[in-house]
Amino acid sequence: MQKPLLEIRSLSTYFFTEEGVIRAVEDVNFEIYPGEILSLVGESGCGKSVTGLSILRLIASPPGKIVSGQILLDGRNLLDLEEREMEKVRGNDISMIFQEPMTSLNPVFTIGDQIMEAVLLHQKVDRGTARKKAIEMLDRVRIPSPETTIDAYPHQLSGGMRQRAMIAMALSCQPKLLIADEPTTALDVTIQAQVLHLLREIQRDMGMAVMLITHDLGVVTEIADRVAIMYAGRIMEYSPIQTMFKQVRNPYTRGLLESIPSLEEKRRRLNVIPGQVPNPRDLPEGCTFHPRCYLRIEECKKKEPPLLQVNGNHFSRCIRWKECC
Repeated sequence: MQKPLLEIRSLSTYFFTEEGVIRAVEDVNFEIYPGEILSLVGESGCGKSVTGLSILRLIASPPGKIVSGQILLDGRNLLDLEEREMEKVRGNDISMIFQEPMTSLNPVFTIGDQIMEAVLLHQKVDRGTARKKAIEMLDRVRIPSPETTIDAYPHQLSGGMRQRAMIAMALSCQPKLLIADEPTTALDVTIQAQVLHLLREIQRDMGMAVMLITHDLGVVTEIADRVAIMYAGRIMEYSPIQTMFKQVRNPYTRGLLESIPSLEEKRRRLNVIPGQVPNPRDLPEGCTFHPRCYLRIEECKKKEPPLLQVNGNHFSRCIRWKECC
């Protein structure tokens, strides 16, 4: 069998604040295999971005801290590495695209300078070679006139072009894994589709793995091979894309799907999940979703359910998963 490229085992990341401990990520487990796209889906504040930052060990400390777990890249635990070794991993083995390119790109440096910086750091080439590499990457992400755009500043590009420049920067060292954190959030629908198509195309050409962080289930159906649904810092359901939407095995996933508008069911009233996402400083006892769950029973209030293997590669954190169909 093919070995996972990345294995996340019992990962927990907390933030220690004056108001209390925020359990942003709690006992998270998943794998990403070479050449596949795993989508991490959930509402804002559920821990998706913190999971991505934890993988790269970019959690601000204090107040944040990875309190337990393992992050295995090709079998090597990244949490055991010295910072100097970890710097070689960032950008070279694992790259990340952040949510808003205008805040991620440095406004006082040209696009080319920022792409070249990664190439010069990791590939030990001269500036002339690095510039050629930057132009090649800008051309690969289909930025017009890359020979001149390389000398443009971020404010001179549109939002879609800035996002393409971020992708070029992230892929300049041909990483094994790309973490894309809400890469289409700030873009209009047409540009979103273009960026997603571009990501999928480059991913296939380069054979790299992608971890796509999003709140949009529509994006998931377009691009993902497998899906992990997050809620209040925990993985609630985890399966291949083919079975996730045909055989839902968690009431939270069911609620998310039923809240999506459908052109085929114009007259269907959209369902909503009652209540609110719990405060991460004061999570409920038992299953974190039970106060909002239509399937809850007394046992749900007492004990946090494990992530159960319910069918083949399909996992669900629910003791009543059979009734979710």
